[in-house]
Amino acid sequence: MVIKVYIASSSGSVAVKKRQQAVVGFLEANRISFQEVDITNVEERRLWMYQHIPQEKHPDKGNPLPPQIFNGDSYCGDYEDFFQSKENNTVFTFLGLSSPPSVTDSES
Repeated sequence: MVIKVYIASSSGSVAVKKRQQAVVGFLEANRISFQEVDITNVEERRLWMYQHIPQEKHPDKGNPLPPQIFNGDSYCGDYEDFFQSKENNTVFTFLGLSSPPSVTDSES
């Protein structure tokens, strides 16, 4: 399965942009393979994202905001869930991954 981060490339919200950058930056820094899915101009992507987010994660008004994180078609969570997993050092479990990617060890 591939980690998918649903983003909005032309969001007018500074908070949404910062949250997207935080998630993407963390994944890149930790060499976690992922795919960005931009929902800005493709209605099908936006609808797919909305339909696959559990109802209890939908806000009382409006639609869930990016970033939203999936492992394949399985919902992992939103930025708040990601942030909490980062704080608890459980990101790989949150993403549904078994372990961190292998890094070559230069120490012998």
